[in-house]
Amino acid sequence: MINNTFCINGVTIAPGTRTTIDLPAGKLYTHAPMAIPVHVVRGKRDGPTLFVCAAIHGDEINGVEIIRRLLKLAALNRLRGTLLAVPIVNVHGFINHSRYLPDRRDLNRSFPGSEKGSLAARIAHLFMEEIVSKSTHGIDIHTGAIHRGNLPQIRANLEDNETEKLARAFNVPVIISSILRDGSLREAAAEAGIPTLLYESGEALRFDEVSIRAGVKGITNVMRELGMLAKKRRSEKAPAEPVVAHASSWVRAGESGILRAMVPLGGRVKKGALLGVIADPFGERELQITSPYSGIIIGKTNLPLANEGDALFHIARFSDLRDVEAKVDVFHEEHAPEPVALPTPESPII
Repeated sequence: MINNTFCINGVTIAPGTRTTIDLPAGKLYTHAPMAIPVHVVRGKRDGPTLFVCAAIHGDEINGVEIIRRLLKLAALNRLRGTLLAVPIVNVHGFINHSRYLPDRRDLNRSFPGSEKGSLAARIAHLFMEEIVSKSTHGIDIHTGAIHRGNLPQIRANLEDNETEKLARAFNVPVIISSILRDGSLREAAAEAGIPTLLYESGEALRFDEVSIRAGVKGITNVMRELGMLAKKRRSEKAPAEPVVAHASSWVRAGESGILRAMVPLGGRVKKGALLGVIADPFGERELQITSPYSGIIIGKTNLPLANEGDALFHIARFSDLRDVEAKVDVFHEEHAPEPVALPTPESPII
């Protein structure tokens, strides 16, 4: 029998209904109230409770669009269990186009938080109490930083069997076996016994259609794995299995200058391959950036201006490079944006 007492912020949500609840997140100094919007979808039948959240870093907006599209899916009408969708956790940073809270604290280094700590600690505590503690599983959506793009990837603690199962079900080409970072939502959720994935893709303050489409599809894949949505009929073509990277690291600028990148995101590189060239504005001095090992580019700077020590190329290492390169190519083909029809004279742009 389904539990009829599911409650968030004092609001009871009945089975077979959906509603939006505002979690109070303090006030601005103008006295205007701030709130974290939570959309709750409860199925008529019992099942897991999955939280999906985005914009813990306020400038990482791909996840906001992923959740918007997720909530429009007709498949949710046949949901088992409960979906907790939180598109904007760091509302203060989101309003200011900033990764951080107004006091420059990083919300994703502030979990599990405290009721009487800093603003970051209070928001983290609120999220843990009202969302995470009432969930059985979680997905936290992130992007790269400003001027830095990431290949769609899942970061997860693969030592936990349930987490590994969901990471593979999400089905992006690359899984990073990632340690739990101190103060992160993923660490706090794991300590609370909630298996949680981190989906990382795209760049801050930019919509990336491939990242968004892959995110929506990946979340529904996880929901099917959990039994929250009906499984798809088996197709003749089985989906490609994701590949786990055994290590990854950034290649940094040896000196300051203007970068000309030679390799694309998702590109395969061999040890010693030319990644890019850093030059002074006059071209009198050029420094070649070469790959210290073979791998796949899973992250790269999009800013040509480089200071000494800046992170330029993030390379993941795999046991079979050819296999993962082929899967990345197929992935991009499957998630490529659909061509937009140009307006005709009969249908002018308005």
